[in-house]
Amino acid sequence: MSIVTIEFGNDSSTKPMHGYLQTPTGDGKTPAIIVAHELFGVNPDICSIVDRLGDLGYVALAPEFYHRHSPAGEWLERNDAGRKRGFEYLNQTSREQVVQDVCAAMDYLRQRDDVNGKIGILGFSAGGHMAFLAAASLDLCAAAILYGGWLTGGEVEIAKPNPTINKAKDISARGGKLLYIVGDKDAIINRSQIARIRDALAAADPAFEVVVLPEAQHAFFWEGTPAFNVRARDEAWKRVTTFFKDALGQ
Repeated sequence: MSIVTIEFGNDSSTKPMHGYLQTPTGDGKTPAIIVAHELFGVNPDICSIVDRLGDLGYVALAPEFYHRHSPAGEWLERNDAGRKRGFEYLNQTSREQVVQDVCAAMDYLRQRDDVNGKIGILGFSAGGHMAFLAAASLDLCAAAILYGGWLTGGEVEIAKPNPTINKAKDISARGGKLLYIVGDKDAIINRSQIARIRDALAAADPAFEVVVLPEAQHAFFWEGTPAFNVRARDEAWKRVTTFFKDALGQ
């Protein structure tokens, strides 16, 4: 693994973005997957996902989407202070900046000798929202979203001015594939919102898949948290890895 610096072409007004990178062993070119972090930044949980994707044979990269406002390498604890700071950073981040950051990450990956040009994105919670925005605007082959919040509207900056879920048809028009996974006990994405997301995705593209996992809360994926659900975590990871294998050809 390594920490990499991603430049933004000729845009001298944007400071470089750092990211956590993992590459597979062996020679040859492989697909790449961008991992979009949740509220707490590129923390050890997100780094562990990058490592696991590298072990599966992908070049994996987790960019620091808060780079305009936070020190390089900063990540936040899963507590009230970390949540408060995370929302401060998130609400200073616009839709346009998210797309710009993912575009820069894609450019970086495509310039590498070990990437074959196929790129997907995996996002958790706030990062799931970012992944959705990026998939609607950029030529990403596939987007896997775990409990992406505020897609039907919300107070965070990236959910404005119109519900992001309305961009589902833009993903379909680009030929992208999409998997959305959420728990049926998610307190942030309630059942009404899940139904709205399911309906919007089905209307945009019948091939888009929504998976609702029983007895799973928001952030069920992370061991050591109150919401952790090992059965839901394992099922979600199985579906995510199968999804990327089918979509990216790895």
